Amino acid sequence: MDVSLGGLRADATRSDGEVVDLMLPLWRALVVFRVITWGFACFGVWSRWDGIARPSGAVIQLAVMGLWTVIASIGYSRHWGRRNTRLAFADLIVSVGCMYLTLLAQPLIDIRGGASVLTSVWVAGPVLALAISRGRDGGLLGAATVSLALLSLRGVDNASRILSNVQLLLVAGLVVGYAASTMRRATTRLRDAIATESATAERLRLSRSIHDGVLQVLAQVQRRGNAIGGEAVELAALAAEQEVALRTLMATRAATGDRGRIDLCMLLLPLATPRVDVVVPAGQVLVATARATELVAVVKEALSNVSKHAGPGASAWVVVEDLGTEVLLSIRDDGVGTTPDQLDARGHLGVSQSIRGRIADLGGKVTVRTAPGEGTEWEMKVSKT
Repeated sequence: MDVSLGGLRADATRSDGEVVDLMLPLWRALVVFRVITWGFACFGVWSRWDGIARPSGAVIQLAVMGLWTVIASIGYSRHWGRRNTRLAFADLIVSVGCMYLTLLAQPLIDIRGGASVLTSVWVAGPVLALAISRGRDGGLLGAATVSLALLSLRGVDNASRILSNVQLLLVAGLVVGYAASTMRRATTRLRDAIATESATAERLRLSRSIHDGVLQVLAQVQRRGNAIGGEAVELAALAAEQEVALRTLMATRAATGDRGRIDLCMLLLPLATPRVDVVVPAGQVLVATARATELVAVVKEALSNVSKHAGPGASAWVVVEDLGTEVLLSIRDDGVGTTPDQLDARGHLGVSQSIRGRIADLGGKVTVRTAPGEGTEWEMKVSKT
């Protein structure tokens, strides 16, 4: 996998376009762990052969463990086994069952007297599987289940003997679960980064293709249509709309965010029209998703007021400023303007509820400046979180 943050490459994806799963090394390590620990269990039985009360029961137990090791290993090597946690839970149930199969080889009284549970460290497999698939909570669940099964075999009186085993299981579940959760988040971020890079590259390619051709033609049609007049003015207006739409497409950013935040600029850029300019910073302005949605609704309401009341030839500007922990939105028009009292009376529901009310609900501040013949300017300052 070849990935560089300066420009993520397609090498980070498979030939079918799917992002490489960063969890795959953990699953492969689990398969190796399963096979090796089954070998340890076999060696343990061989080394204790003379001390086993019923050797045939031990052979049956090892055979069941070996068969399940093959099945689980195949499952963890396949996408369906890694994607679905059912296999990990089935692994836990079967592994605990194999622990109790020790009773085929050793009487319970011997086990509580100090005889080994023949599954040995092999039984830690489902703990790791649940930690990988479900994170910390899954690892702790697996460790607690195996520990309770071990305690039931050893007996409460021998709890001190298994304390070290329980501690190792809990630590393994915690550590592997934390690592798996971290890698899963890294996979998500890598996928988003690759999507952003791909979208940006495609947009740049389109920009190079249409900037010197289509946009110039549309601009020429607009100029000539306005100069000719008559029905050509309508054609000029359509050309102007398409030019703005293409420029907006070229400027629109990928819909990426981080931990419940989204780029406010990406949501506002599509609002641009021949009469509305949207000016945003070069970088992303990440805002909590719910807040960003409300801010876009506020801007739409303000632009609707411009369309209804500013006059037929009025233009508007939407400006976004990043103030660090806050974002400043300005919506200004060059329309006929009015007085603050008339503004409240004329657009009672739109101004009071959709604009002032929404911003107040977000804990922000609203300032409006307007005068007859001088247009109207809204200024809203809101926290990003």
